[in-house]
Amino acid sequence: MCNLYRMSKSSAEVARLFGATDDSAGSNAGEFVYPGYPGLVVAEGRLRTMAWGFPLVLKGKHGQPLKPKPVNNTRSDKLESGFWRSSFEHRRCLIPLTAFAEAEGPRGGKTRTWISLPGHDVFCCAGIWRDSDEWGPVYSMVITEPSEQMRSVHNRMPVILPPAAHRPWLESEPAGARVLCVPYPGQLSIERTDQPWASRHG
Repeated sequence: MCNLYRMSKSSAEVARLFGATDDSAGSNAGEFVYPGYPGLVVAEGRLRTMAWGFPLVLKGKHGQPLKPKPVNNTRSDKLESGFWRSSFEHRRCLIPLTAFAEAEGPRGGKTRTWISLPGHDVFCCAGIWRDSDEWGPVYSMVITEPSEQMRSVHNRMPVILPPAAHRPWLESEPAGARVLCVPYPGQLSIERTDQPWASRHG
């Protein structure tokens, strides 16, 4: 489950790399992106800023509305469920990133392990998006089973899309997009650090 990623390139660089129109002027997306925070996505040919996570509206034990929870990961085997279906069928996007993080270690002492692609300053993961009443445009990252290399870190991983899969993910019918939701077959760079997982300071 990915709950933190890093995007270290400027929006202008990302727009150029993905051949997108840069509509992110005034973006407040930071280098480190957490659930509920703004991030950059490529959708409908544009680089846009959206909040990471679909709002899940919760109620308290007395029926009172609570603060929505950002659901920032979408399991690939749940894409056809009611919460995700419309976005998967009609609104898929690319999520550019430099690396994503997973938590490793004992409870209360977990640290960050960063995963990236060797030789790639920027790569992208599969995403879906929609407009929300609560936070405006929002997106969620699609996750799937881990590759053999990733299995030592976590039991799931984001759907990493190689360049040849970018257009099919965005433009294919749902069945064609669904077959792209597989573990990444290439080599990963896994960097284990002593950075506390819970830190919000990069």
